[in-house]
Amino acid sequence: MRGLAFDIAHLLAGGMVVVSFLLLYQDRVYALLNVFALHSLVLALAVGWQAYIQEAHHLYVTAGIALIFKAVVIPTALHRIVQRLGIHRTLEVVGGVGRDMLAGTALVALAILVMLPVTAGADALAREDLAFALAVVLLGLLLMVTRQNAVSLVVGFMSLENGLVLAAAGARGMPLAVEISVAFSVLIALIVIGVFLFRIRERFDSVDMQAMDTFREGRRK
Repeated sequence: MRGLAFDIAHLLAGGMVVVSFLLLYQDRVYALLNVFALHSLVLALAVGWQAYIQEAHHLYVTAGIALIFKAVVIPTALHRIVQRLGIHRTLEVVGGVGRDMLAGTALVALAILVMLPVTAGADALAREDLAFALAVVLLGLLLMVTRQNAVSLVVGFMSLENGLVLAAAGARGMPLAVEISVAFSVLIALIVIGVFLFRIRERFDSVDMQAMDTFREGRRK
């Protein structure tokens, strides 16, 4: 049972890395939001399984937060914001999707090479889950860097935060108070993000980050 439990935990953590690559592959706003919902669903399953094998019942709260808020509430809210803003177009990718996939592969290799030696004293499950979590964080950062759309920046930030939650769960969990505070922080962040996107749309008639750069250059001249 122990070997099977480890295999399932690794499968779920590795599944988050795979879905992170799917996030990098998307070039449509709605597809990006749908894949983020899948990313959060896999996170909920991974944390729920960690709660089971660690017998850490408070982690079920974390899994429930990820399932309800990140896999359902936040993607639905972002869908409605995108509809209200009238964003129905392809996302601009810096350097192309193929180059991003190669860069993502290199980042996953870097995460494994860095994390496994550093966590040599930890148990095998925690070591490999932390390596997967670091890979998810780095892929989230890559998504934020290579997309020139405010919505994709939000999704990249949220996927990065999913990686941090996976790391905390793999490293024998986090206190319940921290989980609840994170849930409230995510909700507040969603409200701020919604206001932020509407203000950008109202000011620049676009949520493309390049439009803001062009505006700043014009002001300097």
